[in-house]
Amino acid sequence: MSRGTALITGASSGIGEAFARLFAAEGFDLVLTARREEKLQELAADLPTTTKIVVLPGDLSTTAGITTFCESVFGQSLEIDVLVNNAGMMVEQEFANLTTEQIERTITLNITALTQLIHQFLPAMKARKSGRILNVASVAAFHPVPGMDIYAATKAYVLSFSEALAENLRDTGISVTALCPGLTDTDMVDTSVAGAMPTFMISQPDEVARSGFDALMNREVICIPGNANRLALAWAQHQPRWLVRGLGGLANKLTPQR
Repeated sequence: MSRGTALITGASSGIGEAFARLFAAEGFDLVLTARREEKLQELAADLPTTTKIVVLPGDLSTTAGITTFCESVFGQSLEIDVLVNNAGMMVEQEFANLTTEQIERTITLNITALTQLIHQFLPAMKARKSGRILNVASVAAFHPVPGMDIYAATKAYVLSFSEALAENLRDTGISVTALCPGLTDTDMVDTSVAGAMPTFMISQPDEVARSGFDALMNREVICIPGNANRLALAWAQHQPRWLVRGLGGLANKLTPQR
């Protein structure tokens, strides 16, 4: 018997794919979305046949794409019990060199899509007095990160919004969890950046997904996977912001650039 339906964005690879495999293994039906339909279909074919899977490809980095996707979900009368806002993007270039399109797509995908999907599916959860929402933020949400200016700022929004929403929904039967992974071995991460980091600082997608899933089921508000990430954040939170900001700038200068 199904434990409910989980909608997972950015499900074609990385943490999103790991979430899809984990939720299926845990007895959930799935609604999967990402831009690459062929990847979603390959993933769906590789999941247990007992799992009901709906593949709805779409581009959530545009406002039109967000609207079209939501209409597709409602058009199929799908009841969403768990919303996993995993889709996100990061452009590793100096801010001044970014194009207007890159800026708009990053903000739309990382902030607008997440916010709008919650706004669309929350009323039904409130009516049922039951639901879970998991928003993928980042350890970059806690401090400014030179070199990842917009990405870190969008993830700061995700963390702040998730915490506020979790409190607003207290005692409603609906939980909100912000998953804040550190550097993870996914397509999003530049190999030059990963190569400059010690291996113990790099997480695997399945490890991050398991941490997020467990936190979601336990209705935890914030989840930071990995002891190294938790220790680093604990240290940084007790330092003056100018020092953390300066160390981030130094690390950015020392990291090989594209």
